[in-house]
Amino acid sequence: MMIYGASGYTGRMIVDACSALGLRPILAGRRDAPLRALADTHGLDARVFAADDARQARRALAEIDLLVNCAGPFHRTAPHLIAAAIDAGTHYLDISAELDSYRLAESLDTAARRAGVMLMPGGGGSTALLGSLVARVCEQVRHPARIAVALQVAGPMSRGSAISAAENLSPHDLVRRHGVLQARHDAAPRRFDFGALQADGVPMTLPDVITLWHDHAVPDIETYVHVVGNAFASEGLDTLPPGPTDAERRAHPYHAAAVVTDHDGASASGTLATANGYTFTPLATADAARRILAGNARPGFQTPTGLFGPAFAQGIAGTRITVHPSHVPESPGGPTATACGRSPP
Repeated sequence: MMIYGASGYTGRMIVDACSALGLRPILAGRRDAPLRALADTHGLDARVFAADDARQARRALAEIDLLVNCAGPFHRTAPHLIAAAIDAGTHYLDISAELDSYRLAESLDTAARRAGVMLMPGGGGSTALLGSLVARVCEQVRHPARIAVALQVAGPMSRGSAISAAENLSPHDLVRRHGVLQARHDAAPRRFDFGALQADGVPMTLPDVITLWHDHAVPDIETYVHVVGNAFASEGLDTLPPGPTDAERRAHPYHAAAVVTDHDGASASGTLATANGYTFTPLATADAARRILAGNARPGFQTPTGLFGPAFAQGIAGTRITVHPSHVPESPGGPTATACGRSPP
C-alpha cells in the first residue's frame, strides 16, 4: 500500500489513521524533506517522485497493491496516477471532491476492468457520507425517480481544499435528468431538514450526480450545499493555514439531508450527522484501505457504498443516519418499502 501526498494536511491524518489500524503504508510525494521526516517518525519507507512523471510513477507503483492519492488539486494528479495504476495493476483510491476525477474514473471503467484494477475516487470523503445516507433512504421507496441531497459544510477549509475548489469552479451547475448529466439554469435554493436545523441548500454540483447514478440508476439527481461560516475561502488561499485545528474540527460537525421521491410522488427522507469532514475523511479512507487490502475489491469504477454496502459510513467518527419512511399505504401484495437501485456492475 502507498499513500501519495502523505505529508499534506489530510495525508498526515490518513497516515495516522492507517497506522492505528496496523497498516504500514509506503509514504510518497514529490517533496523529499517533509516526506522522509514523516516516514522516520512512523518507521515507514518513503518514495519521492512526481505524479506527472509517467516512468517514475509506474516504477514506484510496481508491486504496490493499493495507491491512496491525497495530493490535490486532483485534476493535476489523478489523471497521471490513475494511468500509472492501471499500467501497474494497482487499485486506486483517492479523497477527491472534484467532479472531473469521477468522470475520468467512470470513463476508464472498461480499461480498469481489463487490467483487474479498481478505481475509487472519493473513497473516504463526502461521497461515502452521502452515499450511505441515500442508500438508507432509498430502502424506503419502491420505485425511486428523483434524489435531492444536500451537504452542510461547516468550519474552515484546508489550504489544499480551498485551492482545489478555486481551480475547479464550474460555469454550470450540473444535475442528472432522465439519466443524463446536463446544466441546470436559474436553479433556486431548496429547503432541507438537516436534523439539527432547517436551512436552504444552494444548488451546487457534487460528485454524487455520478456516484448515486452508478449505485442506484435513479434518473433525476440534484445536489445542494449549505455553508456555515467561512467554510469556502475565496481570497488569499496561499496564506491560509494548512487546515482547521483540532478545536475547529470539534466545533464544526457536518450534517446532510436527502429526499428520495417515488414515481407516484410519495417520498422518504433522511438526515446524517457526523464529525467534521476533515475528521471523517482520514478515518473512512483508512477503513476503506483496510477492506480493500483484505480482498474487498472489484475491478472497474466503484463507489464506497456500492462496494462496501450502505452501512459503510455509519460508525465512522460517530456517524448517525436517521430515516423518515414514506407514508404510502401498503399495497395488497405487501409493503411498499423495498430497496432501490440496481446491482453494482
